[in-house]
Amino acid sequence: MPDRKPIESWLTDMDGVLIHEGVPIPGADAFIKKLRESGRPFLVLTNNSIYTPRDLHARLRRMGLDVPVDNIWTSALATAKFLDDQRPGGTAYVIGEAGLTTALHDIGYILTDHEPDYVVLGETRTYSFEAMTKAVRLILGGARFICTNPDETGPSTEGPLPATGSVAALITKATGKKPYFAGKPNPLMMRTGLNAIGAHSESSAMIGDRMDTDVLAGMEAGMRTFLVLTGLTRPEQVEDFPYRPSEIVDSIADLVDLV
Repeated sequence: MPDRKPIESWLTDMDGVLIHEGVPIPGADAFIKKLRESGRPFLVLTNNSIYTPRDLHARLRRMGLDVPVDNIWTSALATAKFLDDQRPGGTAYVIGEAGLTTALHDIGYILTDHEPDYVVLGETRTYSFEAMTKAVRLILGGARFICTNPDETGPSTEGPLPATGSVAALITKATGKKPYFAGKPNPLMMRTGLNAIGAHSESSAMIGDRMDTDVLAGMEAGMRTFLVLTGLTRPEQVEDFPYRPSEIVDSIADLVDLV
């Protein structure tokens, strides 16, 4: 592997890297503490668009992980940044929760079901058939279709739940229109995140637990990538992919000394 610049900034996924089913992964607290003490730019990322950064800050703090609000980057924020660049002051019909609606309000978007510029789909705890039907009709009427992320399932204590990607597939089947996904593995989420903290890809690293989202997005954004084995991708699955992470480690605890 060619020589790279020293790592000056860090991006890390949240679920499967820092926490698992609401419990901090050993070493996560030490890693965050070391990052904050070092003064290096960093972001905690999540494809989940349900929560605002303030919500996530409070949830993580209850688990013993003190991540400032400004160091949290969600697919909802990446989606809002994309829409603000594409069509400032636009309109959208939104299926989602506070994380997404707040992000769109903050960029000055009007949320409406009357001839919106976009239909924007994110996670919600209760997908409504009525809302999905309205989305289908609006897209057929000319609204552009945007999704926060392509994740097909999400975790819960009872087992997997249908997530944005699954509902997007239903709407695509009904409309013939494929959405644009703003979240991982789209490197757009990484680039907008790096811009938010004034970091550069060639001196940044991405830590994730999934080859198909975290590692792929980090690699395509030009970052060094670390795969941790505390989440979804197992060691024997790495060879199933046509690309590799820069390094594979057991957990976030193995990266504390690199900060």
